Amino acid sequence: MDLSSKHLKVSNSFSLVLILLSCFNLQGLNLLGLVTSVVGGNDTDQQALLEFKAKITGDQLRVMDSWNSSSHFCQWYGVTCGRRHQRVTRLELQFMKLVGSVSPYIGNLSFLRALNLEGNSFNNEIPQEIGRLRRLEILQLANNSISGEIPSNLSGCSKLTFVHMRGNQLTGEIPGLFGLLSNLNLLSLANNSLKGRIPPSLGNLSSLEKLSLARNGLSGAIPETLGQLKSLSFFTVLQNAISGVVPVSIFNLSNIRGFDIGQNNITGTLPSDLGITMPYIEFFSVSLNQISGHFPVSISNASNLSVLQVSVNQLSGNLPSFEKLVKVSRFFIYRNHFGNEGVSDLNFLCSLTNSTKLEYLKIGENNFGGVLPECISNLSSTISTFVIAQNKILGRIPAGIENLINLEVFVASYNQLSGSIPFDIGRLQKLNWFYAEANHLSGAIPPSIGNLTMLSILGLSGNNLQGNIPSSLGNCQNLVRLYLSENNLSGSIPPEVIGLSSLSIVLDLSRNYLTGELPVEVENLKNLGRFYVSQNRLSGLLPNNLGSCESLEYLFLDGNLFDGPIPSSLSSLRGLVALDISNNDLTGEIPEFFGMIPIDGVFKKANATFVDGNSKLCGGIPELHLSKCNLKKSIKRSKNSLKLKLAVVFVILGVTLVFSFLLILWFRKKKEQPTATCAENSLLKLSYGSILKATDGFSSQTLVGSGSFGSVYKGILQESGVVFAVKVLNLLNHRASRSFLAECEALKNIRHRNLVKVLTAISGLDYQGNGFKALVYEFMENGSLENWLHPSAVMNEQETIRNLNFSQRVNVAIDVAHALEYLHNNCETPIIHCDLKPSNILLDEEMVGHISDFGLAKILSADRLVHSSNQSSSLGLRGTIGYAPPEYGMGNELSTKGDVYSYGIILLEMFTGKRPTNEMFKEGFSLHKFVVAALPEGVVEIIDPILLQERVRRGTMARITLNENGIVDDTHLEFLNSIFEIGLSCSAEFTK
Repeated sequence: MDLSSKHLKVSNSFSLVLILLSCFNLQGLNLLGLVTSVVGGNDTDQQALLEFKAKITGDQLRVMDSWNSSSHFCQWYGVTCGRRHQRVTRLELQFMKLVGSVSPYIGNLSFLRALNLEGNSFNNEIPQEIGRLRRLEILQLANNSISGEIPSNLSGCSKLTFVHMRGNQLTGEIPGLFGLLSNLNLLSLANNSLKGRIPPSLGNLSSLEKLSLARNGLSGAIPETLGQLKSLSFFTVLQNAISGVVPVSIFNLSNIRGFDIGQNNITGTLPSDLGITMPYIEFFSVSLNQISGHFPVSISNASNLSVLQVSVNQLSGNLPSFEKLVKVSRFFIYRNHFGNEGVSDLNFLCSLTNSTKLEYLKIGENNFGGVLPECISNLSSTISTFVIAQNKILGRIPAGIENLINLEVFVASYNQLSGSIPFDIGRLQKLNWFYAEANHLSGAIPPSIGNLTMLSILGLSGNNLQGNIPSSLGNCQNLVRLYLSENNLSGSIPPEVIGLSSLSIVLDLSRNYLTGELPVEVENLKNLGRFYVSQNRLSGLLPNNLGSCESLEYLFLDGNLFDGPIPSSLSSLRGLVALDISNNDLTGEIPEFFGMIPIDGVFKKANATFVDGNSKLCGGIPELHLSKCNLKKSIKRSKNSLKLKLAVVFVILGVTLVFSFLLILWFRKKKEQPTATCAENSLLKLSYGSILKATDGFSSQTLVGSGSFGSVYKGILQESGVVFAVKVLNLLNHRASRSFLAECEALKNIRHRNLVKVLTAISGLDYQGNGFKALVYEFMENGSLENWLHPSAVMNEQETIRNLNFSQRVNVAIDVAHALEYLHNNCETPIIHCDLKPSNILLDEEMVGHISDFGLAKILSADRLVHSSNQSSSLGLRGTIGYAPPEYGMGNELSTKGDVYSYGIILLEMFTGKRPTNEMFKEGFSLHKFVVAALPEGVVEIIDPILLQERVRRGTMARITLNENGIVDDTHLEFLNSIFEIGLSCSAEFTK
């Protein structure tokens, strides 16, 4: 049986799936038998290890399985013992996905020299008992979720050489007693929430080589005592609240390789001999402070320097030669006061031609003057970012810029550049941003610009460019922003350019001398938010298909020669915020939708709709201040319509009785239907401001999840206490608006207990004037199926033991099957979800499953079936790798069979615990084949280990395993085999 027939069979018999799964659930399946743990002996180390194991509440990789009485504890995973006394000397369990807390019994491992728990999900506090470990040399707790204060008695571990606690949730202050750890080589406390001052006692750590205190809340000045750390090679206090002046003694630490004090409130100056006192410096960053004075000339001697970052300070003066900085890759000096608008200000750029590894060069927002030197064409071909914006730079853009073949970003806006754009600019094949706005550029836009197929932003506004807009720009299929306003461009607008469907943010052609009609290809701008063609010489009728630009929020057509009527299709622009059609030659009566549809965005705001300067327009709402339309014509129209009205009145009388009868039935039915709740009513009135407030400014604490089209936040209305979920679309992704529309279209007429309910939709602007679109849903208290099947590495304490038992998984499978049965067979028109996966299955407070996220959904209406093969890619490749059926990748059209395939994969994942994208599935081996190979005898080998290890018993977790024979009884095997067979049947791959 091939894929089509198998999918069709399963798709048309979801009732069979429901019956089978329900049967499994009713059996109250208990796969597991109880077993008691055997603990032998009274050895101190063994008991301490068992207590450590008891605090582990999550063990996805089953690391702790080897910690049992069948082997000596020295053979347990991660445990190393000394040969002589068989005492534990090393406990190394890094990156094992363990969840739990560190047991205080760890302090009984008195011979322990190394404790490494990096990259797990340990929480709660560091036990004080660690301070007993007098032999401890290495303490590695980085990248966990450990909270509380750092135990000050760690100072008792006098042999410590390595303390790494980066990436936790530690609070309080850095213990001053750490200054007693005379053997300490590395101290890393970065990425925590530590407060207070840096203890001066750290200056006593004479062996210290690396000190990392970045990204905390430390305050006060850097202690002068740190200048005593002669062995220090790496020092960072990045992103704190450090203030004051850096002690000169710090700059005299000659072994320093890495130095980063960026993003603080540090003042003072940089010493002139910096490059001499720090001869080995490789990474030097003082960005985002308040440092003033001149740039130290001596730093140009630091031949090992790779990163130089002094941006966003108050440094001034001219820059020296950097010819010895042959290794520098990042050169950031922007937003200072360098230069004096002199002709020699940019001489230093030529010295950077020796820097063969240069990638990023940012010198914008300074006082540089002079001509942009030709030598920039000799900069390293490795350069990818070149920013010189907001200076006083003169001259041409050197033609040799085409040699920088890896250039991705070129920003030269707000200077005084002149001359033409280099003719061969098209050689920069990797160019993504090209900003040269507000200069004095002249000549034509070179046709070669169409070769920049990676270009996403082209900004040339505010220059003196002449000639036509090159039609070759139509080749730039990734262009999302195009700024050509305020130039001297002429000729017609090329259909190839205005038809660029990738344009999704802004197309600005205003204030030029463009002529001709607005091309009908404008209908391709379905995702464009802002469209400006003001102050040109465009003429002819406005295209009726302007209404196809459904994402438009700003439409400015003013100051042209457009004539004829206002297109009725403009009523389709539901998200329009501002419309200006003033100063044209438009004629006819103002369409009714300008004042008679108060829900249509801009059309209810007369002050946002500009129609002045069209002397032949008439009618409309009073606020538009237009003349009344011709009375005689109105009378004539009235007479012509009178006969029709008389004819209609008899028809109306004839149907009145029928209508009255239907009305009575409707009122009866409405009384029987529940009215909208207060919560729903309050949510229907949401705005950008109320959502911003309800989500605490879209803070990370309210973030529920994110994807390519947007992020989902939890919101709480303070007035009513109503809790909701809101998906905020990422409008920088040009597909997000289409996803928004697709989801609205799919969900507006469907209701089912196993589908997430959309309460309202919002489309408008945020406080910065940017587009804002959001969908508001019922909040699902228990999150996604994805998070239950595969808990993330970072969770709070209450979430660490969350697992779905067998019956809960069966119930969720039934819920999803119910929802798909409804979507495929019981809707007015069938709906294909197209992206069914565990992260799109949400669980409410009663653990009922709901399908969510219809952003890729396909409605199989009769008129679309004919063109389904053409439209299937309208939102890109449908589905998610691993869950989308293989035939979609072969170009097959969308169908309900695709959802069936995804359902089968989810069913296999739910009971094996393995994602279809697991690393083991490669080179043709898949989750489907993994299950096929195990059935029917090997079902125990593939079932999710959680189902074999744990069960919920009155809210507590009991340890469980297989029976004494190592097998499950035949009845259980039969149930499991049947479930897996359903999953296999649904997910059968295409065979010819």
